[in-house]
Parts: sequence; C-alpha cells; structure tokens
Amino acid sequence: MQPKTKQWIWYLLPAQITAQGLSTVIPLYVIFLGGNIGEVAIISALENGAIAIGSLAWGKIIDRFHTKKLILVISSFFVLLCSLGMYLTNSIYVLYGLATILGFFLVARGPVTQLLVMESVQKNLWSWLFARTSIISSIGMLVAMAIGTVGSFYFDLRPYFLICAISSGVTIVLSTAVKDQGVNLERSSIAHSLHGLHYSMSNYHFVFPKVLEAYDFRHIITIFKGRISHEIGIFYLASFFFYFGSNIYFTAWTPFLKNQSFSNSDVFLNYMIQTATMLLVFFIAPKIIAKFGEEKSTLLAYIPRILAVIIPAISSLFMIGTLGFPVTIASACLMVIGFSIFSTSSSVIFFKSIPQGFEGKYLGVNSAVTGIGIFIGSLVTGELTKFLGYATMFLSASVILVVSLVLFQVYFRYKLSHKIV
Repeated sequence: MQPKTKQWIWYLLPAQITAQGLSTVIPLYVIFLGGNIGEVAIISALENGAIAIGSLAWGKIIDRFHTKKLILVISSFFVLLCSLGMYLTNSIYVLYGLATILGFFLVARGPVTQLLVMESVQKNLWSWLFARTSIISSIGMLVAMAIGTVGSFYFDLRPYFLICAISSGVTIVLSTAVKDQGVNLERSSIAHSLHGLHYSMSNYHFVFPKVLEAYDFRHIITIFKGRISHEIGIFYLASFFFYFGSNIYFTAWTPFLKNQSFSNSDVFLNYMIQTATMLLVFFIAPKIIAKFGEEKSTLLAYIPRILAVIIPAISSLFMIGTLGFPVTIASACLMVIGFSIFSTSSSVIFFKSIPQGFEGKYLGVNSAVTGIGIFIGSLVTGELTKFLGYATMFLSASVILVVSLVLFQVYFRYKLSHKIV
C-alpha cells in the first residue's frame, strides 16, 4: 500500500510553472526587446551565478532558523515581484538586475523541498517521495510550456510574466500547508542520502553542506601538478566539462531557434515536447542503469547528449534555409534523454566514491565545480557564437562533451586499477 502524499508537496506545481516559465520566456523577451545571444548569455550567467550563491545562503539560513514556511513565502514573494518587474520593463539592463535577484530567490525552495521530504516520511520512503516531487515538478514544467505554446500564439510575450506572477502567488498560498514543527534536519543530511543527492543533482545542481576552503579542492589542484591524490579529482573535472559543454547548448538553444525563424509558440512547443520526453525517460532510466550498470550507463548517456549537440551543428552547415521542426525536436529530446540517464547513474557513482565522514566536503566541491562549469558555459556562449557562428559553437560544445567522456573513461580505469583486492 502506497503512503499518503503529503499536502505540502502541491506547492511544487505552481512553483515549477513559474520557474520553468520564466527560464523560457526571459531569453525570448530579451530577443523581443532587440537583444541577441550575447545579452541572453549575460542574463543566463548572472542568473546561474546567483543560483549558486543562493544555494549556499539559503541552506545556511534554514540551518540557522529552522523555518521552511517563511522561506518559501519570502522567496515566492520576491519571485512574484521579479515577474511583475519584468512585465513592466522595456530595458534589457533592468532585466539583468531582475534576473540576478530572481536566481537568488528562485533556488530557495530547493533545500526546503529536500529537507521536507526527509523530515516527512521514514528513510525507506525517501525514494518514493522524491520521485513524487520530481513527477509533480515535471508536470508543472509541462503546464508552463503548454500555456506558453497556446498563449504566445495569440498574444505577445509580456502577459506571460503576469501568469508567472499569478502562479507564484498560488505558491505562496499553498506554502502555508508547510509545517515547521517536528524533526529539523540539517542540510548536511542531504549528503548522506543517495535519493536526496540524485534529486539535487537532477533538479538544482548545487548543494553546499559547508562553506568550502581552498584545501577542499586539493584533489583537483594536484592533477594540474602532474599527480593524482584521489580519483575523485578526475570525476570533478569530468563533471565540469559535462556541464560546461551542456550549458553552452542550453544557453544558445532559444536564440538559435529564433535565429531559425521559429515563432515564440514554436519555441514553447519545442520545450514542451522536450519536457514530456524527460518525464517519460524518468521511468525508463532506472531500468537502463539496472541492466548495464552505473559505469556503462554513464558512458552510454553521452551518445544521445553528443548527438543532440552535433545535429544542429551539422544541419546548420549543410542545410539551406531554416532547420525543420523535427530536426530541432530530435536534438532537444536527445539532450534530456542523455541527461536523465547521466544524472541518475553519475549520482550513484559519486555517492559510492565519497569516503565516510567527508560527504559534506565532497558534495560541496562537486557543486562548486558544477556551478563554475554552468557559469562559464553561459558566459562564453555569446562571444563564441558572435565570432564563430552557431554551427561552430555547437561543434565546440560537442568537443567539450567528448573531453568529459574521455575523462570519465580515465576515471573508471584509474579507479579499477587502484582497487584493493
């Protein structure tokens, strides 16, 4: 018999409608205001940087004050204000500031959700409840894209910010179902849970159980000095290049579709089909990993990921005119198929690689490396595309992903050769 779903979980639906809706409409709005991929890349970098800082800040706030309802209400209120601000502004420079504020407050529900799951049910039910949160979040993403697909067909982009503001207001109301009394876990507990770790890596990318010191990065630093102190350093570098190359693609995707003369409705539809594919693969990925094992599944996940990046590059080079809708859909779906398998298998591998007692440090370093990769990926996309064009930019991203694949192969071989039999 399945346990009863906790009532607080439903705040995730409107919260994800807002989050996914804003992440899609902001690049479109920048282009609508006369910006190009350079401005989109700057906004993406600012928002991702604020998300990384917010992941650390909100985690510390939760640990200090042990309040979840108030944090959800405050963060949703500021997201609402940012949505209204974007509705009212015609300035790309104002969007820079609003996107930075948005990123900081948008990520607040990440550590709250993780701790609510772990405090709400027994440990043997964590996997069940984390899965429910992922499904509800994915449904919210689908709803956001469906609204955008239909709405942008009849109206311009500006009213969509009002929809995001309304859904954020609904999030505030539903957040009142969150209870602060009971067991209060520290955010460091996420580092001791494979289910929490996988959920974090798949949805938020960043978890900082502790403030990092320079010494915590020693396993990466020693590699650049010509030696390996621990194979986890190779894992960090492989993850860095994975998110670096992937985020070049993600940052460029909306401007690329607009460059290909796609309408706003077509862009939303592209993301909606991509999200539906991601939700489907959510149920299939564990079976693939169970059949092939974590290591082989991680390597296999690169096949659709690299193909997804190469498809628009090759198509742009050899096709005259715009790319067809089926071509872009194939690319978008392959991208999330690869990520769904990779995030599940790599999180298991990472969890098994952490020495007992070092969970907080290792998870913090991994989050920092991931954050740097995402930030740099966003930052370089604009300049790379302006100077070299979309085709070369996508090919460069595919090369970076191949570097990540090679590093993971090195990691697995080094790990195997140093096993104690």
